[in-house]
Amino acid sequence: MSAVRARALGCGHYLPERIVTNDELSERLDTSDQWIRERTGIRQRHIAAEGQLTSELATRAAENALSAAGLTAADIDAVVVATATPDQTFPATATRVQHMLGMRHGFAYDIQAVCAGFIYALASAEGLIRTDLASRVLVIGAETFSRIVDWNDRSTCVLFGDGAGAIVLERAEGDGTNEDRGILGLCLHSDGAHNRILNVSGGPSEGDQGGGVVKMEGREVFRHAVIKLAEVADEVMEKTGVTSEEIDWIVPHQANLRIIESTARKAGVPMEKVIVTVDQHGNTSAASIPLALCSGVADGRIKAGDLLLMEAIGGGLAWGSALIRW
Repeated sequence: MSAVRARALGCGHYLPERIVTNDELSERLDTSDQWIRERTGIRQRHIAAEGQLTSELATRAAENALSAAGLTAADIDAVVVATATPDQTFPATATRVQHMLGMRHGFAYDIQAVCAGFIYALASAEGLIRTDLASRVLVIGAETFSRIVDWNDRSTCVLFGDGAGAIVLERAEGDGTNEDRGILGLCLHSDGAHNRILNVSGGPSEGDQGGGVVKMEGREVFRHAVIKLAEVADEVMEKTGVTSEEIDWIVPHQANLRIIESTARKAGVPMEKVIVTVDQHGNTSAASIPLALCSGVADGRIKAGDLLLMEAIGGGLAWGSALIRW
């Protein structure tokens, strides 16, 4: 039986030029390179320049994705940007990206699910394609988390970085089997009861025009992440009838190396099949999965026809998974 698939045509990324190492942070915080690496696996992170906005990072990643796909902005029907650090409260950062790309048609909007944002954006884009609202969708994860961390709090500021990654999805006809290229399955979840363990306090509705900074209960976040990521990975494999032995690569949210290792172990996939970039990028929230994806594609590990398992969890709590044949 034939089926409509959202097939990936190419991906692209952008990282700000400035790199901040653990050693640099240890010069002004009570921390060290060893302390950070042992707890998180992070060695460095990229930080946006003064005045460099999320929309700029997103646009550069989008341009690179379009180039990889052999397309131009004129070929795109919709832009979906996953971000927790938009340029403005409104309008959507995606509309700025649409304008910067030179698009005078189609539509653009933001998705906010923090670190799970890219998975949520993939689900939204697939829905647009399946319902004929768009034939080609540009999906972007972009963040400037350096703007919402407390640089005096060593428990949070060492974790995050800035960056953007993008993927182009196109409507394609498949056979309705797991051999089809494109998105094969998606699972989404959230539970607002855990808002307190990871959030940024303040916002327009709370009357705080200056916003707030990231607050996190690290142990609680770690515990939920290990459990929920393993569950949602199993869920999407069961939903699609795929076994862990068939997975070519896990492309996970890059929050913490220990979480990544635990999730891979519970999913029955060896670390040799996991794309890891957290050491180079830190946690870039909604940008982390497409950044890792682009890394795997660029160095030739991820090839056409490979089966990819993506999973992420973030504030909300919100979490999800996607199974994609590249």
